[in-house]
Amino acid sequence: MLHQNLNSNWKMRKAGELQWSPAIVPGSVYTDLLRNGSMDDPFWKDNENAALELMEYDYEYESCFDAGAAFFDTDKVSLCFDGIDTIADIYLNGQRIGNTYNMHRIWRFDVTGKLQDTGNILKVILHSPTQYIREAFKKCRTLGSEDAMDGFVHIRKAHCMFGWDWGAHLPDAGIFREVFLLGIEKARIESVYIKQEHKGDTVILNFEPEIEYGKAYDEVYYEYKVEVENPLGVTAVYDGSPDKITISDPMLWWPNGYGKQYLYNIKFTLYADEKEISTWEKTIGLRSMTMKIEKDQWGESFAHEVNGITIFAMGADYIPEDHLIGRTTKERTRRLLEDAKHANFNAVRVWGGGYYPEDWFFDLCDELGLIVWQDFMFACAVYELTKDFKANIRQEFIDNIKRIRHHASLGLWCGNNEMEQFVGENHHWVTKHSEVRDYLIMYEELIPDILSEHDPQTFYWPASPSSGGSFDKPNDPDRGDVHYWEVWHGNKPFSEYRQYFFRYASEFGFQSFPCKKTIETFTDDPADYNIFSYIMEKHQRNYGANGKIMNYLQQTYLYPTSFDIFLYASQLLQAEAIRYGVEHFRRNRGRCMGAVYWQLNDCWPVISWSSIDYTGRWKALHYYAKRFFAPLMLSCQEEGMMSQKADMNREHFEFEKSIWLSVANESRKDENLKVHFAVRNVDAEIIYEETSEVFVPALSSLWLDKKMLPDIDIFNEYVSYSLYSDENMVSDGTVIFSYPKYFKYKDPKLSYSVSGNEIIIKAQAYAKSVEVQNDAEDLVLSDNYFDMNAGEKRVTVLRGNVTDLRLRSVFDIK
Repeated sequence: MLHQNLNSNWKMRKAGELQWSPAIVPGSVYTDLLRNGSMDDPFWKDNENAALELMEYDYEYESCFDAGAAFFDTDKVSLCFDGIDTIADIYLNGQRIGNTYNMHRIWRFDVTGKLQDTGNILKVILHSPTQYIREAFKKCRTLGSEDAMDGFVHIRKAHCMFGWDWGAHLPDAGIFREVFLLGIEKARIESVYIKQEHKGDTVILNFEPEIEYGKAYDEVYYEYKVEVENPLGVTAVYDGSPDKITISDPMLWWPNGYGKQYLYNIKFTLYADEKEISTWEKTIGLRSMTMKIEKDQWGESFAHEVNGITIFAMGADYIPEDHLIGRTTKERTRRLLEDAKHANFNAVRVWGGGYYPEDWFFDLCDELGLIVWQDFMFACAVYELTKDFKANIRQEFIDNIKRIRHHASLGLWCGNNEMEQFVGENHHWVTKHSEVRDYLIMYEELIPDILSEHDPQTFYWPASPSSGGSFDKPNDPDRGDVHYWEVWHGNKPFSEYRQYFFRYASEFGFQSFPCKKTIETFTDDPADYNIFSYIMEKHQRNYGANGKIMNYLQQTYLYPTSFDIFLYASQLLQAEAIRYGVEHFRRNRGRCMGAVYWQLNDCWPVISWSSIDYTGRWKALHYYAKRFFAPLMLSCQEEGMMSQKADMNREHFEFEKSIWLSVANESRKDENLKVHFAVRNVDAEIIYEETSEVFVPALSSLWLDKKMLPDIDIFNEYVSYSLYSDENMVSDGTVIFSYPKYFKYKDPKLSYSVSGNEIIIKAQAYAKSVEVQNDAEDLVLSDNYFDMNAGEKRVTVLRGNVTDLRLRSVFDIK
């Protein structure tokens, strides 16, 4: 098999113009225009509007290359595009050889006999996506999310490029993945499906190779060998075209927190008459993985089961990392996913309104132990299932299933995002009955049929949320997965999470602003530093959401008197909201088996639900996630003003004051632990304390006895709690019983010193949600936004400069 990369020597221009400019492939139109000085930063202020106008035009890309001599002696030569976004015509040496019309597909064009030795001209004409959807919408008024542009459902392109409630109108285009020539000499291994059978101390690997043959199939003797390199670097060779092999004493792959991520390298080598002609090489993990769905006393379970162990999913929803797809890199994705692992994630959900991630995304999830919930790329819309559309998406499914299926991290395939819920419950977006019929065909017939042929071992779920399909109460709290938005969209208080015991929460979230330095990447005008300014609301795509943040702020904190303090307070609101939910779900492990919050990341600098902003800066939520996703976690279900909606102006102003501690052990090891709690005054002096020894079995949560505190002074006293393993504190927190805005915090007089890679923080009184930050606001620490009793706390610097640090706490919100 011959392979020649064609990523170099590209140029581009707006169609019809004379002047060419340099281009980079893989890349995109926007990134090339930016690089060439032909557009302004689309993220700056409201430049998005001008950037959108640029997509009203077609763009030409052209490259000149010499073909390797060996290509003229092969049976077949293909011109291959691993990804084109989206509507394009392809020309080779002046001859149109085909067209593309799906960003999510892999495209192969037969160019046998069409190459020249030298001076081949490859031209790609990318057609305007905005003109395309506008014309398609005129012909067929099919609807979808109101946050996106009309007609986005008619093009197989990342939906969020046309706008979302966190995304801009920036429908980039381009040759965004590899371009190459592929020569077939007699045959090549196109793919191999590897099925695993786990039996005791052995794993049987069953091989189903898919071979593309050339002209002389009947005249050649074909054979392949298999090489398996184990995680210790030892290679075993299997000759004679085996259809299965047995691996004894397998080193299993586990999700993060449950064991190691052992990976095996599998290499297939194809021979024709004893001559090597093709190889196929991938990395796999030996594991069994499915969803455990069983009737129980609460309804029906829904949990990841890995190697026979039920896993509590802890993670967030992943969206495309950049509106400008030419900016995505493996290094950037690595940092994002390593930051997810650092926050104790074991799962990520790839949301269905973007695009199927790069190969490196899945490689990294394999390496880091992150289970991938993989949506197919459909979200918040209905579709017209014409013959052509069906054929188009069918090949899209096959391409991506075969590309992704070997990965150890692949936990399940899911049909779509939020379509069963809206199509089934209230026919939202539905304009004709055939769209409901087409929905059922696409997600409950077409995709399952294709998976049964190409990846029958991976679990399939028809939608998110769903209870199993057929419009049967898709957001049922007692079955399947749930998207819960009453906290935030429904304006319910944080404590509302405690009214529900979802089986698997795959979406729930709360917005915050990014930090000041991130905001400065889209405006430097002090007039814009008002949350209701035009520019600030231009970077807030959820209508009215800045006012919603203010509403929740009013319920919780004093009014911030500076923009900086407001940003800090908004991040604490977000972190506290999600903490309320996750801790509650983990306290009810067994009944609930998943807490995947919305969302991990951003695709541009924006006010959103992310825990890591577009620049890679951690919000308070990401530090909170590290604590509430910790394998050993102590949490407190308190009763106070926040949970009982106390109204101090009512005649009978009485409410329960209590704590109910719970220990979660999301590990495969039984634990003997020590729990301590104390009632303290604002100086952090202990008024009353208790310590108890507890045994917490592996993969369980344990409630301690509820403690009533009827006499606690809710404005001047609080409770601290901590969990110890072998005298090492592994989890801690504090709780107050008034609204935070009413608590009489004393100035903790925070100070710090630096010793090597450690920062030592000191407080002279109770300090809540202590932020440690540098001027660049890019400091990443082992812990941050933490509660402190008076005393000292040490944190480790993971990245960032430690000069000119600032410290603040809730005391400073005023």
